[in-house]
Amino acid sequence: MSVESKKNRLNFTGMRLDLLEKVVKIERSCFSSPWSFSMFVSELTNNNLAHYIAAFLENKLIGYGGMWLVLDTAHITCVAVDPQFRSQKYGAEILNELIMQAFLLGASKMTLEVRVSNIPARHLYSRFGFEERGRRKAYYSDNNEDAVIMWKENLSNYAVNFNIEAGI
Repeated sequence: MSVESKKNRLNFTGMRLDLLEKVVKIERSCFSSPWSFSMFVSELTNNNLAHYIAAFLENKLIGYGGMWLVLDTAHITCVAVDPQFRSQKYGAEILNELIMQAFLLGASKMTLEVRVSNIPARHLYSRFGFEERGRRKAYYSDNNEDAVIMWKENLSNYAVNFNIEAGI
């Protein structure tokens, strides 16, 4: 179900239970309030709204992303890249794959929350057309930091433009 571009260097699969030990290791290295192994198991086995992808560089899992699809809205739950592979645009590839998957699954818009202090992520989302539309006060329980709410409308326009640029 993946749309591939010659620009992509990562390979994507649906996240599987056998990948979760590696996923949780990346999760712990990326976030101050990481999800637990059991939280990921629950997402993959009990949440019909959940869609998660695993990102591989050659045969090594280096990141992942996830979203919930609610009616025509995809809500990004996570995007993570192993810290040793950051600053190489892999986060952008994962985000792009999530957007394309959301479109293929019928979403017309996307939303997410991101820490106010996470400037690199906010810039990444902005480059992909997400706009800041509000805040959730004290959203993060580890330090009561606010979350910025971001939205991206018109996923169909993005998909069409992406396919034209990719030559698809």
